[in-house]
Amino acid sequence: MPRIGSRIATLAAVVMLALTAVAAPASAQRSAAAVEAYFEFHYPPAPDRFVVKLTDPAAIQHARDLVSGATEDRPHIVGRIVKRPAPYNRPWSYHLDPGTVQFFDYAIEVCDASIRYVEDHLDEAGGAFLPGLVWCPWGSQLIREVPAP
Repeated sequence: MPRIGSRIATLAAVVMLALTAVAAPASAQRSAAAVEAYFEFHYPPAPDRFVVKLTDPAAIQHARDLVSGATEDRPHIVGRIVKRPAPYNRPWSYHLDPGTVQFFDYAIEVCDASIRYVEDHLDEAGGAFLPGLVWCPWGSQLIREVPAP
């Protein structure tokens, strides 16, 4: 039973993430851009790698703690897909909106997909596939911090 409660809480968090990303004022987004860091993750067993840009100081610190091994809490990435390439995330034709990237322990299946699967089905994202463009790759693992482009 605790697992169901955990999944419901995660679903609520994903919904709040989607709503927060839409409702965030432009001034908050501009001030968050003053701090940024880039992290690479993968989704084993696939060899693909994906880079996310983080702009929230707490998320940046959490990512650094994950990479260094200082924490194992909330190890997976969640965020809202933007259907266009970002220069720091080649060769993929999509990226995650930096203002929406967070970390989680457990999530619902509807937002899970591999990096390559999202690329191959990007035209379907936002409908029944990855509703609200929220992507939470369950097996995502941060590998390292990468330099800014």
